This record gives sequence, C-alpha cells and structure tokens, in this order.
Amino acid sequence: MKDLPTYSALVDSFSKLPGVGTKTAERMAYAVLEMKEEDALEFSSAIKAAKEKVHKCPNCGLYAEGELCDVCNDPSRDHSTCIVVSYPKDALAFEKLNDFHGVYHVLGGVIAPSKGMGGGDLAIDSLLDRIDKEGIKEVIIATNPTLEGETTALFVARILEKKGVTASRLAYGLPMGASLDYADSLTLTKALEGRKKI
Repeated sequence: MKDLPTYSALVDSFSKLPGVGTKTAERMAYAVLEMKEEDALEFSSAIKAAKEKVHKCPNCGLYAEGELCDVCNDPSRDHSTCIVVSYPKDALAFEKLNDFHGVYHVLGGVIAPSKGMGGGDLAIDSLLDRIDKEGIKEVIIATNPTLEGETTALFVARILEKKGVTASRLAYGLPMGASLDYADSLTLTKALEGRKKI
C-alpha cells in the first residue's frame, strides 16, 4: 500500500506523546481514522481548547484555567507546609489522597546534565520568594527516587538550609503487600533508612 502523507503525519504526532512507540502511534492513528467524524472533531477541539485555556499558575506552577490554580485560590489551604514536586502531574497523587491540605511548588524539571538541565533551570527563586511572602515553614521535597530526583532533592535541601526552613524528604521503602524477596537493594536500603519505632 502506498504511503499516505496525512496518515504518516498523524502517526508522527502521536509518537511525540511520552511512552508511545511507532506501533502504538499507528494503532492510535487508525483509531482516529475509524472514528465518527463528530468524535474526531470533538477530540481535536479538546486538544485545541486545552492548549488555549490551560496554563501554569504564575504562583506555584500547577496547571490552571483561571488566573491562579485551585490550590492557590483556596483560602483554607495551610501555607506553612509546601510539597515541592518536579512536574505539575506529580501533585495529583497527593491531591487524590485528600489528606494533604498544604500548598505545592513545581520546580519544572530535575537536574539532569545529560539533558542540559541544571540547578539554575529550576524554579528555585520563586520558591524562596514564596517562603518569605507566604510564611512557609516546612518544605517536603517529593522528587522521584531516581539519580536525577535525588540530586535535585539534595540541591534544593542545601538552598533551603540557608533559609532556616525545615526541609524533609518523602520516605521510600516497601509498598504495602510487597514481598521482601522481590525487593531490590535500593528499595530495601531506603526502607531501612526510613524505619520508625513501633
């Protein structure tokens, strides 16, 4: 079958999504071609609307449709505690808990020299401004437990040490229901480090 340029462009567009390889992108493109026209137009309109209306909150970096995000607009939030995350999507996990009532700050990435990201590329200055303006007393650093995440957490913690703010790191270890014999050495090490008295 002769290559269809429009179909190929659609496959290329889908393959730009994270975790989508060529085969998955091809299946998605075929699914779009098989959609009813009104469903396909609704799909494209939703993408267009998201790009036009959703932006990063100028205060914390979470996604918002209004001037500020829902968290920054909520007067019942406790501004003395702030969870620092790498990306806006990372805060969703905490929001789903319905147990955290503080605020968030998005760094906008992690320190990754191989990708050209250094400490100066992170939203640290705006975090320091917020500490002064909002009276933040504790910062919980919630970067991923990867080499880049750990490097970023140490970098942020060192800067916060100079501000006299309590900086803590999320505890890592064994998930509920896990078997010890399946745990890797790093997970077991973190579990031992984060142990608590019973």
